[in-house]
Amino acid sequence: MSRVAKKPIQMPKGVEFNATADKVTVKGPKGSLSLAKPAGVEFAVENGVLQLSAAHADNVPMAGTARAILANMVQGVSEGFTRKLELVGVGYRAAMQGKDLSLSLGFSHPTVYVAPEGITLSTPTQTEILVSGADKQQVGEVAAKIRAYRKPEPYKGKGIRYSGEKIIMKEAKKA
Repeated sequence: MSRVAKKPIQMPKGVEFNATADKVTVKGPKGSLSLAKPAGVEFAVENGVLQLSAAHADNVPMAGTARAILANMVQGVSEGFTRKLELVGVGYRAAMQGKDLSLSLGFSHPTVYVAPEGITLSTPTQTEILVSGADKQQVGEVAAKIRAYRKPEPYKGKGIRYSGEKIIMKEAKKA
């Protein structure tokens, strides 16, 4: 069996795991997440530890994938996930308008992004955006959509970037 699938998942206090014939649900203080039950993967919970196993040798890769997704679900409903974005450029600003994010990115009009259900947006400063939520995939997808409004350009580095992202700068034309 895969090494990833053999590793058990520790269930923190306040997190409930429920597996039915077609669906797996994880509930916790930050919300509830569900996943279609992968074929050929079995689950067992003993003393707050979730263990996965493959029913057949052909299902071993799926067991590893299911284990990784379930581990992210457990972490999401207990602690949550956060992605931080930074705005770099003169006049680039972010502000909250109720639950919506208003971005001034050098266009003739402000860009407004409406957060989907389960995602919390916040702006600690005018040049920082925090994307938070329980679903790791959804948090990353929302951060990528916001970043796509103005990707960092390679000559001056202006745009929206992930916190800690390195932009490889190009040299300008020489006369």
